[in-house]
Amino acid sequence: MQYNFNEIEAKWQKYWAENQTFKAENNSEKEKFYVLDMFPYPSGAGLHVGHPLGYIASDIYARYKRHKGFNVLHPQGYDSFGLPAEQYAIQTGQHPAITTAANIKTYRRQLDQLGFSFDWSREVRTSSPEYYKWTQWIFIQIFNSWYNTDTDKAEDIDTLISVFEAKGNANVNAVCDDDIVIFSAEDWTNFSIVEKQEILLKYRLTYLADTEVNWCPALGTVLANDEIVNGVSERGGHPVVRKKMTQWSMRISAYAQRLLDGLDKIDWPQPLKDSQTNWIGRSQGASAIFNVKDHDEKIEVFTTRPDTIFGVSFMTLAPEHELV
Repeated sequence: MQYNFNEIEAKWQKYWAENQTFKAENNSEKEKFYVLDMFPYPSGAGLHVGHPLGYIASDIYARYKRHKGFNVLHPQGYDSFGLPAEQYAIQTGQHPAITTAANIKTYRRQLDQLGFSFDWSREVRTSSPEYYKWTQWIFIQIFNSWYNTDTDKAEDIDTLISVFEAKGNANVNAVCDDDIVIFSAEDWTNFSIVEKQEILLKYRLTYLADTEVNWCPALGTVLANDEIVNGVSERGGHPVVRKKMTQWSMRISAYAQRLLDGLDKIDWPQPLKDSQTNWIGRSQGASAIFNVKDHDEKIEVFTTRPDTIFGVSFMTLAPEHELV
């Protein structure tokens, strides 16, 4: 018997699309199950073999769970905002909006031809204002928060202002900058608006700091370590230099213990939990301050083994240390 795949697959793909066969119900008595793929970058002329390599496995699992009676949410989208889309636009000489839309159209056609069971009613495009407005919203929520170590959670910055107005900051237990100056409620009242905002920035969960980054002049952006291969950018092969720049940072270390505690509550393989534990990198120890002979400078060193401090014979400063 001959399998006419062109005719049969086109027939059923048309049926799935018209009947929204794979649409997850918002209100259902079925148990919920969520299957999420990594969204592809629409920064090429079409899919490559790596895309279906991952999507096939997750699609098999999504179909299996549907057959087991679950209400499966299996969305798809496009990571279309950022460096890959910009680079593709530069290479082709076209506006990113044009190249992104054209590439998405091709990707969608190819994904449909592969027969994946995606819920296209929930398609996501990260370059869409309807999507990235929520990224901006999340940043604002974090910016307007501080971490209260007494309650072990983030709270609205207005609650901190209320404490400053009533008592000053002497008894505030927060995750904050190291160079906090103690002030009274009267001092706070007399501070200018600029001074108050500068103080609050030392407590906010997002703050400005001079940070060593991987700067790529050709791309005009900061790159993550995994975007660099052999000292050049993965995209375009441009030189990358280490540079100190003012960046927005987050006090994610405030959540270290909560993240570690959360690992005990999820059903993950132990090797994956171990890698997360190492990535979080929470450590307990002490800071030791060393005098420098014939100089006024002092060097502060953190160690998890203060009991071995008397055995120290030398120390090495990192290239980005302010003394270097």
